[in-house]
Amino acid sequence: MDRKNAVVIKKRIFHPYAVVGLIPAIFFLLFYFYPLSGILVKSFSLEGGRNLSFLDQVFGSPRMMKVIWFTFWQAGISTLLTLICAFPCAFVLSRYTFRGKRTIRILASIPFVLPAVVVAAAFQACFGDKPFFFGITIDQPLVLILLAHVFYNFSVMLRILTGFWSSLQGRISEAAMVLGASPAKVFLTVTLPLLKPAIFAASALVFIFCFSSFGIILILGGSSYSTIEAEIYRQAAHLFNLPLASFLSLIQITFTFLLMWGYTSFTRRTARFSPDTEQIHLKPPVHLGEKLLIAGVVLFIFCLCVVPLLALVAASLTHAGKLTLVFYQALFVNTTGSIFYIPPFYAIKNSLLFAVVSLLIALTTGICAALFIRFCDRKFSSRWSNFFDPIFMLPLSTSAVTLGFGIIITLDKPPLNLRTSIFLIPIAHALVGFPFVVRALLPALRAIPEQFSEAASMLGASPLAVFKAIDLPLMAKALVAGAIFAFTISLGEFGATIFTSRPETPTIPVAIYRFLSHPGAMNYGQAMAISTILMLVTAAGFVAIEHFRKESTEGF
Repeated sequence: MDRKNAVVIKKRIFHPYAVVGLIPAIFFLLFYFYPLSGILVKSFSLEGGRNLSFLDQVFGSPRMMKVIWFTFWQAGISTLLTLICAFPCAFVLSRYTFRGKRTIRILASIPFVLPAVVVAAAFQACFGDKPFFFGITIDQPLVLILLAHVFYNFSVMLRILTGFWSSLQGRISEAAMVLGASPAKVFLTVTLPLLKPAIFAASALVFIFCFSSFGIILILGGSSYSTIEAEIYRQAAHLFNLPLASFLSLIQITFTFLLMWGYTSFTRRTARFSPDTEQIHLKPPVHLGEKLLIAGVVLFIFCLCVVPLLALVAASLTHAGKLTLVFYQALFVNTTGSIFYIPPFYAIKNSLLFAVVSLLIALTTGICAALFIRFCDRKFSSRWSNFFDPIFMLPLSTSAVTLGFGIIITLDKPPLNLRTSIFLIPIAHALVGFPFVVRALLPALRAIPEQFSEAASMLGASPLAVFKAIDLPLMAKALVAGAIFAFTISLGEFGATIFTSRPETPTIPVAIYRFLSHPGAMNYGQAMAISTILMLVTAAGFVAIEHFRKESTEGF
C-alpha cells in the first residue's frame, strides 16, 4: 500500500500541470521577489556596508513626516468621499431595473481601467485654465487630486456594494418586512449591519489604490503635494538617494501588505452571503419619487464618469476656440526640428510593441499558474492552492513604482544585467498584468468538471491532449478577457515604466507626462490628443471584456 501511495504521489508531483507551475514560480523569483529583496538590502546598506543615516532623514525630517501623513490623509479622505458618492448609487442599482442600466454600469466602470495619466489629463481639461462644459477653474491641486481619486475609484466601490447589496434585497430584508418592520428599520437594523463587511472591503481596496496613487499625484499635485509613492520617484530619479528611496519603498510595501490583508479578511466575511442572480430581486420604478431618484443617480454618474472624458476629447479637438485636428497631426511630425526629438507616434508604436510582448509573457505565465492552482485544488489539498493563489496575487498589493524601482536597482549586474535591455519594460508590464490573467482564468478552469479530464485520460488522452481538447476551448472566453486586460494594462502602465523606459523608447503614458510637464499650447494639445487615443483604446478593451464576462461562469 505504501509503495502504491508513493507511486501515486510521484505521478502527481511530476504531472505536467504540476511541472508548469515552475514557470510562474521562476518568473516571480527573478522579477518580483529578487527585486523586492534588493530593496530590503539597499535600504540598510551603502557602498557595501551598513548605514542607517537615512532613518534620521525620514523620521527626523518634518518634510518626510508630512509626506507620510499626507499619504494616509489623502487616501482616507478620498475613500470617504468615494463611499459617500457610491453608496446611494449602489442602492439604486441593486434595487431597481430600468432601461439603459447596463450602459450606465459600463460608463461608471470605464474610469477605473483608464491609465492614471489619462485621468490626470482629463481633469486638467475639465477644470484647468481653459475648462470645458462647467466653466469652473480649480486652482487647488488638492481638490483636483481628491476629485480624480473619486472619479478613478468610484466603480470599485460601486461594484462591490451593488453586488453584495443585491443579495440582501430579496432575502433577509423581505423576511423582516413580512414581520412588520418598516423600510427604515429594516435598513438600520438588518441591511446596514449585514452590509458592513462589504463596505469595509470596498473601502479597504479603495484606500489601497489611493494610498499607492502615483500618476495622479505626480501630475495634478506637482511639487506642492507628494506621497510616499511620488517621493520614492523623486529620491531615486532626481536626487539619486537610493537608500532613502529603498527605505520608503519598504515602508510602502509593509503598509500595502497590511492593507491587503485587511481587505482579504473583509472579503472572506462577505463570502458568507453569496449574491443571488440580480434580476430576481429587482423591480421597475413605479412612483414618481423612484423615477426621480433613478434619474438623479444616472445624471450624477454621467457627470462624474463621462463629463471629464468628454472634456478631454474636446480639448484635443479645440485650438484657439476652433475645432481642429492639428494636435493629432502633430503626433506624427517633429514639431521642434531637433534631431533628438522623438515624435509621439513612436511612443504609440513602442507601447503597442511592448503590450504585445508583455501580453505573451503574461498569458504564458498566467495560464501555467492557473493550471497549477487548479491542479493543487484537485490532486492535493486546498491548503496548497490557498497558499499559491495569494502568492501569485502579490503584484496587486505592490505599487508599480516600487516594482519598477526594485527591478532597476537589482537587474543591473550579471547574470541578470537587464537595465539597458528593451525587454525590461514588457517584463515589468507583464508582472503587473499577470494577476489579472490568473483571476480571469481560475473561475473558468474551476468550473470545468473533473470528470471530463478523467474520462479523456481513461481513453488514453495525454495531459497535453486534454488541455487542447477540453480545458482550452472551455476557458477560451476567459482567456480572451484576460488577454485584453493584460494588453490594456500594458498600454497604460506608468509607475514602473517611468523607471524602466529609456529616453529613446518612450511609451504613451511617459509621452503624456512629458507633454504635460512642458508649457505651451502645442504640448498641452498633444497631451490631450494622445490621452484621448489611449482612453478610447482602453475603454474599447473594457467593453470587450464586459462582453466576454457577460457569458462567463463567474464575475471577472
